[in-house]
Amino acid sequence: MTDDAFDWRSYPPLELSPLLSVALAEIVEHGYDGTSVRKIAVRAGVTVPALYYHFENKQAMLRELLDHAMRIVLAHARAALEEAGEDCVARLSALVEAIVLYMAQHRDLAFLDSERRSLTPENRAHYVARRDELEGELRDTILGGVEQGVFRTPYPDECSRAILSMCQGVAGWYRPGGPVDAPTMARRYADLALATVQHQAQEGATR
Repeated sequence: MTDDAFDWRSYPPLELSPLLSVALAEIVEHGYDGTSVRKIAVRAGVTVPALYYHFENKQAMLRELLDHAMRIVLAHARAALEEAGEDCVARLSALVEAIVLYMAQHRDLAFLDSERRSLTPENRAHYVARRDELEGELRDTILGGVEQGVFRTPYPDECSRAILSMCQGVAGWYRPGGPVDAPTMARRYADLALATVQHQAQEGATR
């Protein structure tokens, strides 16, 4: 992900093992509680013992899928921030674009955030810590804009949570082939995020 050619706006197809691909499909279709190791094994065309050779249990598969999700979105978010430089308006816009593009183009993987309730306490703490990294990038960007006087919100912490929740909602309703493509939607959400933090564009400035 550190390659100079890495394009944070591009989300290639997921690179998951066959077992994880099947587990993801099963959980999206039936929910974590409605999915069993046996169902995953049958759909993947392997025996249950063969599945257990790779993963300790269904919980281990959910944790790995959520880890994979966070690796992807954090890598893209941080690449977007690096490209944006020090300007807080550009940073918030790029960050929101990166998150929305992830939610729109990896909807099934993004859906798994709703299954964090199914994680064990240890695994939930691990996932929440990674998710907090993403919210932290938003919060730090907004705080930087407040300090620079370009964002006028008196509630930077609440804004970071609200913007992240707004972006996550895209995974629930966005469908490819609709009236608005993912890049256009991502740019619109960037504008919504700037409105949320009460960005005041300086005269003659462009985003």
